[in-house]
Amino acid sequence: MSNNKNSHRSDPTPPNLGGSKGLSGYINSRYFQAANAMRPKQQRRRIVAYVESYDDIYFWRTVLSQFEDEHRYFEVMLPSKLNLTRGKKSVLMNFTSQLGDSMIACVDADYDYLLQGCTHTSKQILESPYVFHTYVYAIENYQCYAPSLHDVCVAVTLNDHRIFDFGDYFRQFSEIIFPLFVWSVWAYRTGNYPHFTLTDFNRITDPGGFSVQEPEASLQKVRRKVQTKVRELQRKYPNNKEAFLKLKDEIKALGVTPQTTYLYIQGHHLFDTIVAPILAKVCRILQQERQNEIYHAQAHHTQKRNEMSCYENSRQDIKTMLKKNTGYMLSEPFRRLQDDVRKYFTPCAQGSEP
Repeated sequence: MSNNKNSHRSDPTPPNLGGSKGLSGYINSRYFQAANAMRPKQQRRRIVAYVESYDDIYFWRTVLSQFEDEHRYFEVMLPSKLNLTRGKKSVLMNFTSQLGDSMIACVDADYDYLLQGCTHTSKQILESPYVFHTYVYAIENYQCYAPSLHDVCVAVTLNDHRIFDFGDYFRQFSEIIFPLFVWSVWAYRTGNYPHFTLTDFNRITDPGGFSVQEPEASLQKVRRKVQTKVRELQRKYPNNKEAFLKLKDEIKALGVTPQTTYLYIQGHHLFDTIVAPILAKVCRILQQERQNEIYHAQAHHTQKRNEMSCYENSRQDIKTMLKKNTGYMLSEPFRRLQDDVRKYFTPCAQGSEP
């Protein structure tokens, strides 16, 4: 690593960010290459990584940081600092032609990965060597990676008692919704999405009324709703069986398994409507356990009161801890994402561009 860790502070500021001609009128990968060429040779080369939103900055930092070395470093930022444009369209529509060795785009896959080039955006994501995507629907899906959710509960409640099997629940949930998920992807691939929207899918797959003591009831509720909708779609599209089976196999080949479907549904829906409410109920029980331990401890009243105050001040907010969760780094889709970045930047590690 370079001894000058703050060398990026001397980099020239890109001109006219969000001015009359817009960012794309002035900034491209060649600009950053030229800026890199102006620096002393012993300094690391800066690679700008544009992302969709503020929340994406930390996630993509976790992805890219391990590929920094004495030759290069990454600066993760939004497309514009002045006009505050955000989102995938802002990243791709304005910058695809400007991307290059010193300027990359990092975006959520959404359904675009599974659409496999059926739309212009999907083609951009799949075909450009300078665009990296999450594979799962969005970063929220990674943050909700089931094997890591117990650790989130511990961070929130400071209680390591395992009272709920998140892995098993989301495995069953995924298996239940997988057939309807295939129909959803089919609708967006074929242009039939006005008849079966993501909003429809989210409404049907909302467990609602979840109980930690009887989680099977919420799963049964989802199963009934899914089966009803699948039968409705089968009646509406009676000649679609062969295409459905073919698409199901293709989706599996792309890495979506019936046991991990939850990683590929809409991220905000998974985070806000499913995972956060479940975590809230699990954490409430764990919190009460810890409070009861303090209350029934063999100690003086003042000591117990101080201990309770200390515990309350140490607890954390659920959604904040979820957003800081990095347990997804052990997941298969995240390893695929890392492999994509590694394959692209390996030549640089060997002393050549990029």
